[in-house]
Amino acid sequence: MINALEIKNLTFGYSKEKILFKDLSLSLKKGELKAIVGESGAGKSTLFELILGNLKPMSGSVKSAGCSQIFQDPYSSFHPSYTLLNQISDVAKLDELNHLLQDVNLEYELLLKLPHELSGGQLQRASILRAMLMKPDLLLLDEPTSALDNVIQLDVMKMLMKHLGETAMLLITHDMDLAAWCADEVIRI
Repeated sequence: MINALEIKNLTFGYSKEKILFKDLSLSLKKGELKAIVGESGAGKSTLFELILGNLKPMSGSVKSAGCSQIFQDPYSSFHPSYTLLNQISDVAKLDELNHLLQDVNLEYELLLKLPHELSGGQLQRASILRAMLMKPDLLLLDEPTSALDNVIQLDVMKMLMKHLGETAMLLITHDMDLAAWCADEVIRI
């Protein structure tokens, strides 16, 4: 099986004095979920920027298949002036919309609203819906449940894991218990 993500001997820092990664290697296949755990400032979000190609490594390589990202703050994931449906249809085909709406426990009518008209949990589920409709080979999860209460956190992670057979997932989290519960491998940085 071809890797959705292949990182080889990655070294990166914002300066030679502050190296965040030295010779980091990581591979991820469809059907796998790996978690990156570390303190604030350890470079977790920077790693995602490297995977997305927004930053260039000092050395080593990063190769990734088509990816989508689910951000920590769902309110910053959507433009405030456009309905959710407009923003989802701009980046994804809607052929599996009804099926995935059931999976994320959202009503179609909510997609006709502006982002500020939804709760944080509803908006995060809409963000997940958008990411899954994009059919990514790699799904980057940047603290996707940190703004949610514990019951909704568990529901969201179970829903994401239900789709693990369709994609590879890389999760950034501070929550070691969450990482241990859902990940095939936990990587501390």
